[in-house]
Amino acid sequence: MPNGYMGKLLNVDLTTGSLGDEPLDLNLARSFVGGYGLGARLLYDRVPRGADPLGPDNVLGLVTGPLTGTPTPMGSRYCAVGKSPLTGGWGDANSGGEWGPALKFAGYDAVLIRGISPEPLYLLIAEGHAELRPAAELWGRDCTETEQALQARHGKGLRVASIGPAGERLVRFACIINDRGRAAGRSGLGAVMGSKRLKAVVAGGDLTPAVAAPDEVKALRAKYLPLYKHEGARLMHRYGTTAYTKALIELGRTPIKNWSGSSPADYPRAEAVDGPALAEFEVKKYACWHCNLGCGGIVRWQSEGQTWEGHRPEYETLASLGAYCQIDDLQAIMDMNEICNRAGLDTISAGGVLAFAIECAENGLLSSVELDGLELRWGNAQAAKALLRRIVQRQGLGDLLAEGVARASQQVGRGSEAFAMHAGGQELPAHDPRHAPEFGLAYQLSPTPGRHTQGGAGVLDQSPEQQAALGLDPSLAGVEQLHYHAQACAALARWWHVVNAAGLCAQHAYAERFEFVPEFLSAVTGWEFDMPECLRTGERIEVMRLLFSLREGMNPLQVQLPGRALGRPPLEAGPTAGRTVDVDGLRAEYLALLGWDPVTALPERARLAALGLTGLALDWAGP
Repeated sequence: MPNGYMGKLLNVDLTTGSLGDEPLDLNLARSFVGGYGLGARLLYDRVPRGADPLGPDNVLGLVTGPLTGTPTPMGSRYCAVGKSPLTGGWGDANSGGEWGPALKFAGYDAVLIRGISPEPLYLLIAEGHAELRPAAELWGRDCTETEQALQARHGKGLRVASIGPAGERLVRFACIINDRGRAAGRSGLGAVMGSKRLKAVVAGGDLTPAVAAPDEVKALRAKYLPLYKHEGARLMHRYGTTAYTKALIELGRTPIKNWSGSSPADYPRAEAVDGPALAEFEVKKYACWHCNLGCGGIVRWQSEGQTWEGHRPEYETLASLGAYCQIDDLQAIMDMNEICNRAGLDTISAGGVLAFAIECAENGLLSSVELDGLELRWGNAQAAKALLRRIVQRQGLGDLLAEGVARASQQVGRGSEAFAMHAGGQELPAHDPRHAPEFGLAYQLSPTPGRHTQGGAGVLDQSPEQQAALGLDPSLAGVEQLHYHAQACAALARWWHVVNAAGLCAQHAYAERFEFVPEFLSAVTGWEFDMPECLRTGERIEVMRLLFSLREGMNPLQVQLPGRALGRPPLEAGPTAGRTVDVDGLRAEYLALLGWDPVTALPERARLAALGLTGLALDWAGP
């Protein structure tokens, strides 16, 4: 068995009902690590060019990394991958909790699912054995009900990743939920799972991945775990990502009123959605598998005559369902978060479509027939909640919005396109380029556009020593600022690709050492990883995902951000007043650094050859 890996993939064809094991290609694992890196390389060969994202030829992959389920701190993640029904290009999403390690313990590194079943099914994987079982009685149930039913049937030791009614009805921003509130949220891959009539994947077992150097892994844990004792890590443990909600709103990092407003004028009660406010409802802490930080929380609240209990909303959810819509009613936001978790909806996209609809209604672009009694206006939490339920059910206006803001704005027309805050079809997350321009670059150029976890924002906040660890020269920061920002974006993006592909949680960064990643990868796999090798591998992963999107006709250079996101026109008030983002200049520097053609985005041949990817590009792009 290879170190860090279980050594095999599970292939599932839902059209024929066939299942089969496939040995993991260790050369591919070494080159692409795991997660969406390995997933992109595998799906490039398995998804035919031009495949319908919701058709039988698309492949849904659930892929772990070599650090998933190992003693590495925060090694709990897996990636869902496939062709995105939102963008038509590469799609991936990342989730924590217990499910990723459970798949490893069931004996597999990845599950690759193609075809469409004639009837609802679920996939059971336990102790190296897999089988498909009928799921007609589960179809229509929400994710929490589905998980409860399947754990009652198979035991709580097995973990469940499922879709809810949103995925069943092919809402284009539906997601996959595990552990009753951990979401593989972006790219609409819950709709892909729903199109295949696959209700859930249940996994678990007692198998464990071997590690190459157990003593070294133990020593690394002893080295790094004490670094999580600083105030920032303690704050994250106490409040999770909500620890920074109020601060980010007041800094201008959080978009307000569908990106047209500013703090504090348009959102004066930021403290109402901050970590301490949520802590009033917390009944216990939640940690992903063997996590040393434990930044999650379970909250309990009263709503509509019932007592509810669920995962504490994250920052992105508080921003998108709250600030985007000018809603500061915390219990209403918790209601909407729970609706999304149970229905299987990406909360970022959900908030984006709600804010779009509110602005359309405020500007008279939706008829009374379309609104059907809804009093959509800024701050009206009850109307937003009612509309969210209609989206899940694809009823009335909800059916239109279930297509996402890009498609909805095309149908509404009449200038509504200006209210559709998306990149390449995917709704924008809650990090404003007017505050941190690097996000504007990432939102445009990532093969999964509109993603806050793909770019290099934040590297300039690191110490000079840590910047140097990424191969940067901090002395250039003030001399050649635009060039240095582009270098920083490129370096940190590559590093994050390896983090995500390895199965690590982003919060491992609270150890404040970039070296954490190559050191654990080397000790677990036995392969030699240093920072330069990590950066080369991260670039290979980025280009692999890019090649998939380019082959499908999605050129990131043709992705245009809405004017508001770039300060066109600039805000007149607030912390980012007057700012306009020079994303074009930053992009030109970035493309030159990576050797991407400024029109086609195809990397130059020498760069492809150095990454071992020349043949793949020539398959469809020509010499």
